[in-house]
Amino acid sequence: MFKIIADYLTYQLLRLPPGRHLSEAINFFLYDVPKIYFLLLIIVFFVALVRTFLPPERIRKLLSHEKEFLGNVSAAALGIFTPFCTCSAIPLFIGMLESGVPLGVTMSFLVSSPTINEVALILLWGLFGWKVAVTYILSGMLIAIFSGFVIGRLKMEKEVESFVFNIRPMWEKEERMTWRARFEYAIEYVMEIFSQVWLYVLIGVAVGALIHGYVPVEFVTKYAGNQNPFAVLIAVIIGVPLYSNAAGTIPIVQALMEKGLALGTTLAFMMAVTALSLPEFIILRKVLKPKLLLTFFGSVALGIIIIGYLFNFIF
Repeated sequence: MFKIIADYLTYQLLRLPPGRHLSEAINFFLYDVPKIYFLLLIIVFFVALVRTFLPPERIRKLLSHEKEFLGNVSAAALGIFTPFCTCSAIPLFIGMLESGVPLGVTMSFLVSSPTINEVALILLWGLFGWKVAVTYILSGMLIAIFSGFVIGRLKMEKEVESFVFNIRPMWEKEERMTWRARFEYAIEYVMEIFSQVWLYVLIGVAVGALIHGYVPVEFVTKYAGNQNPFAVLIAVIIGVPLYSNAAGTIPIVQALMEKGLALGTTLAFMMAVTALSLPEFIILRKVLKPKLLLTFFGSVALGIIIIGYLFNFIF
């Protein structure tokens, strides 16, 4: 349906000739924007309903395993259902630390939360199919578990700013909600999230449309193509200075893959943008001392690079 509407607007209403750079860019934009917005509204609504069954106190209990590695796995999995960026995940991260959740476990949560989210998962599924979507979520989970496990083994609790442990977390009490209250919360949450990300999606689609319509395949494959052994590393370096949520990077990833970039390279770029951005570095510096901050970024970057090369090899 979205493709039919986009084709009609591009080639019938605007009377743009097929095959031209401008025509392809506009058609890409008109097709992706409504499709992504539609998926965004539907999926966030249902995920919001799921979140009504996971209040903060229950999350804390789920992460308190005797075996820390199981905590890493649980934290990485729960990160999928949390807000879209590190900024909004940090308060819960602080509350977990103060409540006695191990540092390595909280780090797994902190990596997973911005790197993997339900919206990006569904958008990838809709645009590229289930194999790419499953690859995305598994690779993000592996990076989150790996990073948290490594940091947990290094015993770097002293590298957390002391004020963090003096904050009294305001854990919400578990209350039995009516279905009406759950639906009202879900609708309110959808509106809140949509108001935060619609512009990122619009900008992301616009950039993706320009790449799709104007950037020649030779330019992309020359610097980050399959023949370049440093392709994944270049993608990570390019992605770090940028800042967006995962949903906003999907259209750019789509355009890059259509230009010939390997799956692992595009996933590495996407994860670098969402999990290793400079704004995140600045915000985390208020919570983590330099040694732990650099260890955190280094372990995540290493995990992203390894995953990128691994999936390039597999696919």
